[in-house]
Amino acid sequence: MKSEIQLTFENCKRENRPALLTYTVASDPNKKKSLQIINSIAKYADIIELGFPHSTPVGDGGQIQTSSNRAIKNGFKMRDSFQIVNKFKKNYKNKPVILMGYYNMIYQYGENKFLKDCKKSGVSGIICVDLPWPENKDFAKKCKNKSINFIQLLAPTTTKDRMRKIVRDSHDMVYYISMLSTTGGKLKVSPRRILENYKKIKRINSRKNLVIGFGITEKTIKSLKSADGLVVGSLLCKTITNSLKMRQNPVTKLDKVVYNLKNKIL
Repeated sequence: MKSEIQLTFENCKRENRPALLTYTVASDPNKKKSLQIINSIAKYADIIELGFPHSTPVGDGGQIQTSSNRAIKNGFKMRDSFQIVNKFKKNYKNKPVILMGYYNMIYQYGENKFLKDCKKSGVSGIICVDLPWPENKDFAKKCKNKSINFIQLLAPTTTKDRMRKIVRDSHDMVYYISMLSTTGGKLKVSPRRILENYKKIKRINSRKNLVIGFGITEKTIKSLKSADGLVVGSLLCKTITNSLKMRQNPVTKLDKVVYNLKNKIL
C-alpha cells in the first residue's frame, strides 16, 4: 500500500507542480494556536511539517529558535506534538504530517514509545536532523516496520558515492539541504546552482521524491518550482513572531503567506 506521502507527490505531479511543505513548531505560540495554524494553512500546504522544539536546535537559525523557545517557555512536552497531530488528522485524514526534530528527544522519550505514538496519532514521516546515515539505519528500519517514512537528508557536500547509498536506503522522500547554513539563512547559492545539484541527485533515482529546503522564501520559491517539493519554515516562524509583536492573529497572517506561496508555484 502506498504511503500518504507517496500519494501526495503523485497527485502534485499529475497537477504539474511541486508539493508545498510547510514547517511550524508544535505549541508555538501555544498548543491551541499551533493546531489552529496547521488547520488553516493545510488548505494550501500539501504536507505539514511539525517541529518538536529543542533548547539547542543546532540546525536551526534565529526564526525557528525563537519559535522553539516560545513553545518551551509555554511548557511544551513531547506528547503535545502527538495530541496536535491527532486532532489535526480528524480534519485532514489524508494530509501527511512529518515530525521534525533532534534525536536526543526521541531517545529520551524512548524510540519504541515514540514510534508507537507516531503511528497512533497519524504521523506519516520523521526527519531527524542530527541522526545521519548510516547511524540512522536501525531507527529507519524501525520506522519502516511501522509504515512511517524516515526521511534522509542530503547536503551540497555529500559525496557522490555516499549520495547513492543514502538514496538507495531512503524511503518515499529525500530532503536536499540547498546550502551550507542553518535554516532561515539568506539564499547564498543561485537557484540555478541549486537545481544543478538537485538534478544530479535525481539522476541517481528519478522516481524518488526529492524536496528542497533552507532559504526558501516568497522571493525564491518560484525559481525552484521544477523540484518535486519545496519546504518553507523560517518565513512562517518569522510571521508568527511578527504577528505576536503587532498583537495580530498569527493564524490569519500565516494563512495569507501560505496562500501566496502556493500561488507562486501553481
